[in-house]
Amino acid sequence: MSARQHPSRRPAVRATVRTERRAGEESVVSALPHGLRLSAAYAWRFLVIAAAIGVAIWLVIELKLLVIPLLVAILVTALLWPGFAWMLRHRVPRWLAIVVAIIGTVVVISGLLWLVGWQISLQWASVQAKTVVAIDQLRAYLIDGPLHLTAEQIDELLAQGLDFIQQQASLLWSGALAIGTTVGHVATGAVLSLFILLCLLADGSGIWRWTVRLFPRRARAAADGAGRAGWVTVVNYARTQLLVATIDAVGIGLGAFLLGVPLAIPIAVLVFLGAFVPIVGAVVTGTLAVFLALVYNGPWIALWMLVVVLGVQQLEGHVLQPLLMGSAVKVHPLAVVLVVAGGAMIAGIPGALFAVPLAAFVNVVAVYVGSRAWEPGARPTGDLIWSTVPRPRRTPQ
Repeated sequence: MSARQHPSRRPAVRATVRTERRAGEESVVSALPHGLRLSAAYAWRFLVIAAAIGVAIWLVIELKLLVIPLLVAILVTALLWPGFAWMLRHRVPRWLAIVVAIIGTVVVISGLLWLVGWQISLQWASVQAKTVVAIDQLRAYLIDGPLHLTAEQIDELLAQGLDFIQQQASLLWSGALAIGTTVGHVATGAVLSLFILLCLLADGSGIWRWTVRLFPRRARAAADGAGRAGWVTVVNYARTQLLVATIDAVGIGLGAFLLGVPLAIPIAVLVFLGAFVPIVGAVVTGTLAVFLALVYNGPWIALWMLVVVLGVQQLEGHVLQPLLMGSAVKVHPLAVVLVVAGGAMIAGIPGALFAVPLAAFVNVVAVYVGSRAWEPGARPTGDLIWSTVPRPRRTPQ
């Protein structure tokens, strides 16, 4: 009798049909070349990952007024964390440690700004007058020298140069993650960053435990361990970059002072700030010292200033970066250059600033998850995020 007359046989018929269909599909797949099957498997997974990254970037762009202050607060927390943790280890009350850390940071920044303003007020008029004289001399040399340029050609070259500089500046300042388009945005971001900084220092452990609870129960141990390992890397990066930036600023600023180049203190401060964009920042800011030396002191002093800048950069590139930054960030220098360039293209100055710590964090998290280091018997990867006293790891409930 047919399957329609015996309903009890219908499941067996359906199972037989499914088995035959599956066998047909497997035969079709097996008929494809192995390279094509492997490429297709990689391709669709790559598309899924690219779509997820694209959605994440879109969300960051839409929420830029929240994301930028959050990242600034996290980076400042990482900079303050070694000293803050030292005070906690020596039984300083947490509230007093927070006050000392915040006030100390404000005092240091205010002192640097005062020194910059003081030296600019003393030497700016002289530098401005010298610049006008140097530009007139250069213009006369281009007209009367071996190039024999006309005034119209010089004006055209200057206009092209100014247009190029304005385009590059516009590309950096108006990136997808520009800090803000108005003074109100900047002020709001600064206040929000300060508030987040205070929250992280005051109750970072509670914030982290709440964050881990957002993950499924079985994934909490992995998320907890990966986040802690990533935070250790970010703290190491911030501490090492602070040391590298200080060495760059002292070396170039002291060289400018000894050579008699004006505005040595503002140059040193700019080099210090620029050095937080690895490899690129100190080079760009160091060229300002060479330009001032050329305008104010002449070509020979400018040549010696260039030697000082290149010497400091060689010290950073061949000694400090490999020995200090390599062990702290665990990212190859080529990858550092690429992520800084990519971050600047996507997000302007904020992208260049946060590219390396984000890349280092993602790299460490991926390695931690891939090695399954949270499982029993695995070797721990570092200290805890928000605690100064080691304690056994356990899965947050």
